[in-house]
Amino acid sequence: MLRRDATIDALLFCNVLLYEGGVSEEQSLFEKLYEAGEEGFNRFLTEMLSNPTVATVAKKALKNAASTKGKIDRSVDSFLLLFNIPSKDDYNKLLAKLETVQGSLVNVNMKLDRLLAEQHKQKKPPRRKKDSAPTPPGL
Repeated sequence: MLRRDATIDALLFCNVLLYEGGVSEEQSLFEKLYEAGEEGFNRFLTEMLSNPTVATVAKKALKNAASTKGKIDRSVDSFLLLFNIPSKDDYNKLLAKLETVQGSLVNVNMKLDRLLAEQHKQKKPPRRKKDSAPTPPGL
């Protein structure tokens, strides 16, 4: 259960910030809450969520938010497919294929370099031509 004194402390804190000039034009309510410290805010949230009613409402809100996000994602995917626009998944698949092709190209390039190096080593110096008459073909 939420302790009454924690609730009263939180409400008094907000009252001081809002109505007694605690929030100036330079500082917003969120900046003041940040200055109050993470520990106090975390303690307040912990006590709020320990209340079964608040926990149930928060759980339901998160569940509905996840459901809505799923519906929106499916709708966006359908829209992109309808207008033949690539989605992020399509982009990632294409990127993976491109990386595979690039790796294969590097392998082919390395093999070609090896073959050219072997061919260059095996190349014999050019022969000197004889001054005699050319030999007839087939002999």
